Amino acid sequence: MRDLLYVIPPQEHSIETLKRIFREHPEIKFVSLMGVDMGGNATDEKIPIHLFTQDIENFLTYGIQTDGSSVVLHEIAVLNNAKLDIIPDLEVNWFIDYNYELLEEETQLPIGTLKIPSFLVHDNKKVDSRSILNRAEKYFKKSTLELLKKHPHLLKNLGLHSVEEIESIELTAATELEFWVKSPEDGADIEKLSTSQTLKEQYWKRTQGIVRTAMEKTILVMEKYGFQPEMGHKEVGGIRSKITGDGKSNHVMEQLEIDWKYSSPIQTGDNELLMRQLVEDIFHGYGLEVTFRAKPIEGVAGSGEHTHVGASLKLKNGKRKNLFAPMDMKEDFLGILGYGALMGILRNYEIVNPFITNTIDAFNRLKPGFEAPVCVVTSLGHSAKEPSRNRSILVGLVRDIENPMSTRFEVRSPNPYSNTYLVMAALYQVMLDGMRAASESRKDNKELEKEISKNPGEESFYLDRNRAYRSEENVFVYYTEQQRNERFGIPPATPWENIQAFESYKDRVQILLKGGVMTEDIIRSVATSTLDRWRKELATRVLDDNMDFIRDCKKLHNEETANDLDQELWERVNALKIELMKSSKQRASILGGIREALKKGDYQTASDLQLVMIEKMEELRNAYTEYRHNLFQVSL
Repeated sequence: MRDLLYVIPPQEHSIETLKRIFREHPEIKFVSLMGVDMGGNATDEKIPIHLFTQDIENFLTYGIQTDGSSVVLHEIAVLNNAKLDIIPDLEVNWFIDYNYELLEEETQLPIGTLKIPSFLVHDNKKVDSRSILNRAEKYFKKSTLELLKKHPHLLKNLGLHSVEEIESIELTAATELEFWVKSPEDGADIEKLSTSQTLKEQYWKRTQGIVRTAMEKTILVMEKYGFQPEMGHKEVGGIRSKITGDGKSNHVMEQLEIDWKYSSPIQTGDNELLMRQLVEDIFHGYGLEVTFRAKPIEGVAGSGEHTHVGASLKLKNGKRKNLFAPMDMKEDFLGILGYGALMGILRNYEIVNPFITNTIDAFNRLKPGFEAPVCVVTSLGHSAKEPSRNRSILVGLVRDIENPMSTRFEVRSPNPYSNTYLVMAALYQVMLDGMRAASESRKDNKELEKEISKNPGEESFYLDRNRAYRSEENVFVYYTEQQRNERFGIPPATPWENIQAFESYKDRVQILLKGGVMTEDIIRSVATSTLDRWRKELATRVLDDNMDFIRDCKKLHNEETANDLDQELWERVNALKIELMKSSKQRASILGGIREALKKGDYQTASDLQLVMIEKMEELRNAYTEYRHNLFQVSL
């Protein structure tokens, strides 16, 4: 395995170098061009390497064609105009994906597929997620340099004398990957998982058995791909696995996290896609199922993918300066551009959120009590000398007093299935909008800190008057739900509610369109694909799963031996079952009402009833658990 090649960096993408690599590595048998649609799905096809090398110049220049109507490009690649070109990106790392179950005959090395991150081109326009982020990166850099030229006070705030000192602007990003692993066929015991989480029995505890082996192997393979892993550890969810008589682990049900070093935004997106594949392949090789769902188990911690975004200046003297950090880290939390970027995220989060939280599963994760954000709020820290450690907020300020270069923002709402490319593109666009506003305000660090710390009702040159944006408290417990909504705004609760922001905040949607980063077609495509997925998931998967649970809530007590409490608890369960699922001529059940509303295209009613269904299903789960517990106690 020492002879395997894992990465081909940009400087080795010349035709001559590639041909030499393929001659030296006959185990690389296929090429796959990896374009990413609006849903974050990557294309994967197997092109024999000999076909690729025969016409390599054309492949690298013009790529291949495919049918775009079968990927998530709603409103763009339609049935009567579906042709897409997949064009290789020559400016990022290419990876070799190995099939360890199939060996090359002569070398006996695993068969490899060269995965080339690519762009999707429709009607001569790049329309894929990677292209959008690529445009956002270039526009942010260009516009930031223009801001520094236009507003000399920004240079002074950064400790510079002239824009001529700057060689380039560099963007950095990173994601944290959380996921659940379990033994096949094992179901979740919600009560045991919830108890373990409440007792904090899992977080950062020692891994063991096949979970430890798979985790360690994943980290070792990451190093071969140049990911520079930082750590792997247990997350808050899970229960301890059992050991069989032969010393093997079974009944595995654990939540894990793996982190690695930052990269440029587009490289971060590519790395994340490969990481998910690595995790799945390696853990599957040890007989473990992996899920990256945001909320795979109701009532237990979901999986997030905290996304970090930052920016810095590379100076001609070889030094670097963080674009967001203040001159004195012990005196101020942020510099002018840092405050502007943070305010840009907070003020415009409603138009960013549709790219982050666009599935029912994603919304299921964002609930109080599970360390997931529930409202648009940040925390700076109680003083500049004490960095914030508040885990209850949406956007965290990450800073190290001794290392200004570490200053960045951590957005805590994304999950592993959020489209990282679109999330980062939207974030950099709104950050830039806030930076412009802060620059033009001519306010200094202290004045901007006061702005972001405003109370509802206080005027602001940029932030909404009727909202607050900062809290150093635990917002889950310090405020009631009503108080949170009054201070920080009412958050959307379904994908339908979320995409309504594109209509409600039309003026702010223009921020996403600036610099040609996104287009009206792209916004419509995201909204349409979100609506399509929500409608189908709700009508089939969610309703079917809930109906199965309702049917499984069966009468368990014997009329002759039951007491009054048994009957009372069961009647409560049965009443909820009827309200949820049993329609009559006089009234539709909740589930029946959802199905009828979806058929009519009445999405607002379907969304409202979905929230009622969630509340009533929770009541049913609790009522049936209480009913079962009472029977268990009687049997003793």
